Formats: sequence, structure tokens, C-alpha cells
Amino acid sequence: MTNCLTLKKSNCKNCYKCIRHCPVKAIRFSGNQAHIIGNECILCGHCFVVCPQNAKEIVDSTEKARVLLQSGAPVIASLAPSFIANYEGVGIESMRRALKKLGFADVEETAIGATIVKNEYERILREEDRDVVISSCCHSVNLLIQKYFPTCLEYLADVMSPMQAHCANIKRRIPNAKTVFIGPCVAKKDEAEYYEGLVDAVLTFEELTNWLKEERIELEREVDDTVESRARFFPTTGGVLKTMTQNAPGYTYLALDGVENCIAALKDIESGKIHKCFIEMSACVGSCIGGPVMEKYHSTSPIRDYVTVSNYAGEKDFPVLQPDPMNLKKHITMIEHRLAQPSEHEIMTVLRQMGKFKPADELNCGSCGYNSCREKAIAIIQGKAEASMCLPNLLDKAESFSDTIVKNTPYGLIVLNENLEVQQINNAARRIMNIRSSSDVLGEPVIRILDPTVFTQVKSSGRTVRDQRTYLAEYKRYVEQTVVYDPDSHMLIGIMRDITDEEAGREKKARINKQTVEVADSVVEKQMRIVQEIASLLGETAAETKIALTKLKESIDDE
Repeated sequence: MTNCLTLKKSNCKNCYKCIRHCPVKAIRFSGNQAHIIGNECILCGHCFVVCPQNAKEIVDSTEKARVLLQSGAPVIASLAPSFIANYEGVGIESMRRALKKLGFADVEETAIGATIVKNEYERILREEDRDVVISSCCHSVNLLIQKYFPTCLEYLADVMSPMQAHCANIKRRIPNAKTVFIGPCVAKKDEAEYYEGLVDAVLTFEELTNWLKEERIELEREVDDTVESRARFFPTTGGVLKTMTQNAPGYTYLALDGVENCIAALKDIESGKIHKCFIEMSACVGSCIGGPVMEKYHSTSPIRDYVTVSNYAGEKDFPVLQPDPMNLKKHITMIEHRLAQPSEHEIMTVLRQMGKFKPADELNCGSCGYNSCREKAIAIIQGKAEASMCLPNLLDKAESFSDTIVKNTPYGLIVLNENLEVQQINNAARRIMNIRSSSDVLGEPVIRILDPTVFTQVKSSGRTVRDQRTYLAEYKRYVEQTVVYDPDSHMLIGIMRDITDEEAGREKKARINKQTVEVADSVVEKQMRIVQEIASLLGETAAETKIALTKLKESIDDE
């Protein structure tokens, strides 16, 4: 299979929307990036349509078509009948004039090939003794059967698609002609590459629109009228049946659209529950008018688009020269893709890695894109998925981790909404405020347990208060509090550090210091008194000694 869909890695954002919408889970994730698995993909284009980041891209074939136009050979465009719904109010003649300005030799409707194909279907039902016959117009349905329901290949009509039949018809009529199919389908690019020699290039409606804009070519709003165009119904659900006579004896005719419905029918066919049916199958809901390129860039309205196609379709078949049945044969073979199925032990090991230890843990929520946790586990073993894709498990781990931090931090935490109502409170905060249980205060106004002034100030100013020392009188606690406002979550977060012991220690130290100063002052004062007394006594003794010596001296002098 050709690589018609590519991925812009920088745009892939791990949303898993593509795998959720992929009907065959043909997408693997590695390094947090999505990768399309080529040999499993059926090119339905769902991933392209739903990707919110436009990470999926259809390979552009505009340059290939330009080269064909420059080759000198006549290049004929085969225009899918869904064009009338994509380019509202623009008929085939307007399209022909516009494309001729681009350099095309002519433009024809693929519905001519559809007429040839439906004639062959009628012949098969009329002349060949087949049980179930499945239409082979939709290449995505063909790939689905080739890859996932190979036992149903015998029921798939071995007939060219309308695109192939028309391009083969063009090349029979016009020597050396080159053909370019234009439509709303991704899978047609692969079909053209795989079955070489019929279709030389495939453009999507988006590619054509961009090309016309680049060349500044305006499409004229003009709808022509013709009665010989019944096959224009082909791009609608049941459109193939609408063009058929439906008179083969014993056959039931029915139409299915959407890959899921086709899978359900193929399972019934595989199990032998369905017989003698002609089944028109389309991978896209609404058939081709619900094609992936139309769906993403065209304002889709299933009813309006159907009415547009119906009003444009005529009442008779295109006049065609029906080729020999052998010239319409299409060789469709099985495409091997299946990976080995893991053992039960391997599955259980991976389930445990995903946090699924018992059946009740297997939520099967589908957030990862897989229908069940077991299916996801198998994909992990096969290298298509990663354990980290399990959103509930990641949330549980994140919540468990954050809860562990919140519960065990020594700081008190309290979270309020903008109405100043308690949303969360941890154990440390409850201890500070003597709250028995979180349920006693959750949802209650914070004023019941704390002065709301600081919270009100932070909310109105948006400025954080950091390390503010506060005395909670009602709890006889000193705290150092920080209050933060988170505008994204519209929450106020209060962080309290209990500094009561520190404050008590500081006060005790202050008391001891005061007492020490007082004792020192008392000792100094007492010492000063003693010094003064000693000085006083020394003064008196010195005076008396002086008097005695003076008298002694006088006595000696008299002698």
C-alpha cells in the first residue's frame, strides 16, 4: 500500500483522537507521536478528518498532474460525480471550462465508468451462480476485506471500480491519453498506484480547489441539464442500487455505509448467516458525498448534498460501449498484516503495569482509543501503544502523588474558591485549627474557621502575600502564612507554617534574657554599694591614721 497519508510530528499533541476514530486501530504511538501503520490502514481518512491539529496530511499530487500536462500527451480528467455536492451550483460544463484553462484536454464524468460497472454487476447476478456479491467500488472496503476478512474475498466482486473502468475506457477511445481522477477520496490514490496503467494521477477536491485558486481561475455557477446521467447517483448511499434493475431472481439488494456497519455485515457473512445478497458497501457514512476531503473542507449537510446529487442525476444511463467482462476483471488478493497474538500471561503482565490488578480496574473507558483495556494491552505488546496512554491510570497516579504530598507536608494547606468557600484542607491545617474532619468544613465559608481579610485582599489585588506572621487567637497559634491566587483555576491557596513553638521559644529566650539583665543589674548595683562602703571605710581609717601620725610627729618635735 502506498503512503497516501503522512504525519506532521510537531503537530501531534497526544490527544488520541485519531486512534479513537480509526475503525481498524491502524495507528501506533511511539515517543508520544502517532504513526499510521501502512499495512493495517484501510485509508478511510477518518484520522485526517478528526485530527484537531491538522497533523495528518494527504500526499499532494498536484505536481504530478502538472508534469502530465507538460508531457504533450492529451490529459483527460475523470471527475467524480460527488463534485456537484462539493462545488455547489457548478455543473460539468463549468468544470470542463475551468479545467481546460489549467491545461486539461477534456473533462469527463466518472459516472460513465459507474454505468459500465453497474452493467457488469447486473450481468454477474444474471449469469453467474454466486451467493453473496459485495460491490467493489470503494477501495477502503476492498482493503478492509483484503486485510481483515480474507475469507470474504470470494464474495467481493472482481470488477474494476468506476474510476478504473472510466480511465480504461478513455484510454481505449483516445490513443496516448493520460488520465487524472479528481474526487473526495484518499484511498483512490492508493488504488491508482497499486493497479498500474489505468489512472496516471489522483487529485482530491482540495488539491483541485487550491490549484484553481493559485491560477486565479473562477468556477462559473451554472448547472447544465441532461437526462442521460442516472449513474450520478453512485456517490450516495444506495446510489449503486438506484441505478440497477434489481431483478435478479432470489437476490436481496441492500446498501451499507460506514466501516463499522460493513464490519458487522462481513462478520455475519464470515459466519455463514447471509446468503443470496447483493451488498453495496461504502466506507464513508453517506458514501462518497461524505468522503474525508469533502468532510473536512466542505460544509457537510448529508440531506442537502443528497438532494443536490439527486437533482443533478438524470433518468437514463450514459450511452456506453460495454467492454468484454474479462477486460473489467480486477484481481483482488489477501494482504497479510496480522501480528502474533500474545499469551494470557503477557496480557495480564501489561494490565498490571497499567494499574489493572482485577476486572473492576478495567474501566474500558476508551480514552486511549481502544475499545477495552485488554485490547489496549495487546496493542502495547505488539508495539502499537504505550502504557502511558491510559488516562484513568495517569490521573490516579497523579492524584495519588499529589495527595501524598498534600497529606504529608508539614505545612497547612487550605484551598478556597472565589466565593471564599473551603474546597480542600490537609491534615496539617486541620491540626492547626483543631478541625476533627475535612467534611466538617468542606464547602463552608472560610470565615467559619479563619479571618478572611487576607484572602479578600489577595483576591482583589491579585498580589501574593508571603510569610506574613499572624496570631490565630481562637486557636492560640502563631502561623507564618502565604496566600496565592491562581487566576487559571480561580482558586485561592493558603499555606500556613505553624511557628507556635518557635514563638514560644523566642518568648522564653526573651524572658531569660530579661531575667539575666535584671540579675546583672542587681549584682552590679550591690557591688557598687560594697565598693562605696569599702571606700567610705577606707576613707575614715586613713583620716584617723593621719591624725595619729600627726600627733606622734608633734610629740617628737617637742622633745
